Amino acid sequence: QVRLAESGGGSVEAGGSLRLSCGAFGSPFNSRCLAWFRQSPGQEREGVALIDKFVRATLADSVKGRFTISRDNTKKMLYLQMNSLKPDDTGMYYCAADRGTGCAGGIREVDFDYWGTGTQVTVFS
Repeated sequence: QVRLAESGGGSVEAGGSLRLSCGAFGSPFNSRCLAWFRQSPGQEREGVALIDKFVRATLADSVKGRFTISRDNTKKMLYLQMNSLKPDDTGMYYCAADRGTGCAGGIREVDFDYWGTGTQVTVFS
């Protein structure tokens, strides 16, 4: 079992940056596939980025070159560095963890069992 808690959201002008953090409480952490998802009003939740236990990252096409996902296993933390933010990046951002079976490929909700409650990101032009 693991409990997740996001922080770092806020309101930022287009072109700006934010760094989201996700703290994990519980074990294990190192072996888990971790990911960030986001959901805008009226839209389905979409995968943004994931990182496996070998620290290999996968990013959605819409954020490649702008966002970076990272993890610190010693601190049980997951991060999302977001640069060159656009109004389309606005939404509630969630971190997620799997059961420890490893990333399946693709950033899909069905592969993740544990979720945080989200942190709001608003990008205004």
